[in-house]
Amino acid sequence: MPTRKKLQDDFITLAHGNGGRYMRELIEQLFAHYLHNPSLDTSVDAARLAVELQGGALELMVTTDGFTVEPLEFPGGNIGSLAVHGTVNDLAVSGATPLYLTLNAFIEEGLEVALLERILAGMAEACRECGVYIVAGDTKVVRRGQGGGLYLATTGIGVRPSTLRLGLEHVQPGDKILVSGSVGDHGTAVMLAREQFGLKGDLQSDAASVFPITQALLDIPGLRFMRDPTRGGIATVAHEMARAASATIRLFESSIPVKGPVRAVCEMLGYDPYYLACEGRVVAVLAPDSAAAALSALHGRACHDAGIIGTVMDGPARVVLETRLGGERILEELEDDPLPRIC
Repeated sequence: MPTRKKLQDDFITLAHGNGGRYMRELIEQLFAHYLHNPSLDTSVDAARLAVELQGGALELMVTTDGFTVEPLEFPGGNIGSLAVHGTVNDLAVSGATPLYLTLNAFIEEGLEVALLERILAGMAEACRECGVYIVAGDTKVVRRGQGGGLYLATTGIGVRPSTLRLGLEHVQPGDKILVSGSVGDHGTAVMLAREQFGLKGDLQSDAASVFPITQALLDIPGLRFMRDPTRGGIATVAHEMARAASATIRLFESSIPVKGPVRAVCEMLGYDPYYLACEGRVVAVLAPDSAAAALSALHGRACHDAGIIGTVMDGPARVVLETRLGGERILEELEDDPLPRIC
């Protein structure tokens, strides 16, 4: 068992689930410490299993996820469709073809059956769109006031070519960083659906399968790494890359696509769109001479907002945002939880 760096916190807070520093420390210093084994890798979206298929041409991939979004329905989806898309996307960015899901439903006493039916219909439609099947599951009901309406937990199974090499360990100085579309849409759409702060809007969540996007990128030589920027947004993905490559990640504000409603809400409420969750976007890292071809491929897939948003540079492990005015701003690792229960 590895030497333990003790968690400094005495109690769990919402910040331990936001995808940022506190969550990373929780996983590294508690879960990884006690559950350590040669197969556990807490840095990946999906884990490779020691099972070879088709004579070793394919390898089996597995991922797991939980969903607690509030409200249960939001513009562009609901917790059911989100659970399918989120699980499929974790497999897709690992380079896998998603095949099967399992589902665990934790239902709070008093949940309207009509609402549950709409959620399951959304889940079924998402499965059809993604070409996956829910093949097993379990259902639990908890007492009123103890379950937030409905929580879902999923496991996803897929396959990928055994020759594929993707991962944070391949990121290196000189590489270019690409995003497949506008950022912060999901986090902002869910926040508006809560009708807090007197704000309303019709912004749609970007929740969708990214499998078509990842398939297009897999055809590009020089692809190093892919991630779906969910909790903690693109800033958190950038910090993962900075730590893994021991390099400076430089992002260009003028190149990062942010929709007008997202920017307006962030400016009014003091949020930063680079830390807000996306549920249908891919951040990809490519060799310098491959970035233009990757961007062209995404534009051909109707990802019209896709852009090359940054580069990996020699320097200390940090994330630097080059502002529109030519200045610089350090994007610190996320600590506070600006929007709990966002996915």
